[in-house]
Amino acid sequence: MIKKLDRYIIRKFLGTFFLARALIILLAVVFDFSEKVDDFITNKAPMKDIIFQYYFNFIPFFSNLFSYLFVFVAVIFFTSKMSMHNEITAILSTGVSYRRLMYPYLVSAMIIFVLSFLLSNYFIPYSSIKRLEFEAKYFDKAYGTPEHNIHKQIDKDVYIYLESFSRRTNWGTKFSMEKFEDGKLKSKLMAESIRYDSLNRTWKIKDYWIRDIDSLQEVITAGKQGESMDTALNLLPDEFNRRANVVEAMTTPQLKRFIKREHTRGHVEPMYDIERHRRFAGSFAIFILTIIGVTLSSRKVRGGMGMHIGLGIALSFSYILFMQISKEFARADDLSPWMSVWLPNFIFAAIALVLYKLAPK
Repeated sequence: MIKKLDRYIIRKFLGTFFLARALIILLAVVFDFSEKVDDFITNKAPMKDIIFQYYFNFIPFFSNLFSYLFVFVAVIFFTSKMSMHNEITAILSTGVSYRRLMYPYLVSAMIIFVLSFLLSNYFIPYSSIKRLEFEAKYFDKAYGTPEHNIHKQIDKDVYIYLESFSRRTNWGTKFSMEKFEDGKLKSKLMAESIRYDSLNRTWKIKDYWIRDIDSLQEVITAGKQGESMDTALNLLPDEFNRRANVVEAMTTPQLKRFIKREHTRGHVEPMYDIERHRRFAGSFAIFILTIIGVTLSSRKVRGGMGMHIGLGIALSFSYILFMQISKEFARADDLSPWMSVWLPNFIFAAIALVLYKLAPK
């Protein structure tokens, strides 16, 4: 049951959390605006779009991305303040166990966890669509540079190759498509160029020839010079020059389907799996950092609140650093995406357990 002491701690926890979140977001917006103001002016972005399309969608994305750190800072701040005022000592001296003291902290962490989980998995991806559209329009990040030497599996036993493809013009050169059956090549299509027709939603291949293989017999069909032919491919121009953060605009069910489709095509990108696991691991870290924050700041030490806050900031930055390093191992295929995301949580969970055992009770 929620008692008066629990309500007192929960109110302090959530109040400090949302206050710290608002202050840090304000600083983040100021720094982000100062960094991008030249791009806004150069690309003539309207103030209305900057505010409502970009920052109204940037704020929930950024605040939820680092919600576990806001929790850590909030716990360190108000718990160390309670410790300096001898409130923790008074609570424990009345017979309240340390485990019971953790109860309102974990209830508050659960509230924030549920909020963070729903936002990151279902709501923020929708708001990210507008933010990414704004970046593509005013930061010129829509297409990037043309891709070269592209190999893709677009269907079962169907593979394509392109020497280059420009997303800006939807034009590719030196196209070839191979179809296999039971591991044997059955047909091969080659063309000098390929272009996507957005009106008819088909691909036009030009200067082509087709080689069909049936056992020991081959039939070659060649188009006339300059002749083009429409063909349907299980492929869209959006799949070229794809930005790494495109998955930010997908809900978790959409992301799972997207990853499954990419794997069937032979395109294994660790960052997609990392993003999927990060959405839960980042929210779960709220519990771990809450326990660490309580065990550190409930101890009255020389140096007071400043010592607690300094140690808390050091631990929070070490968590971020560890997470970034583990992601690089995943990119290099030294760690699975699942392990790279959860490894910092495992290590800091062990730290939380040790600190809990050593906490004054």
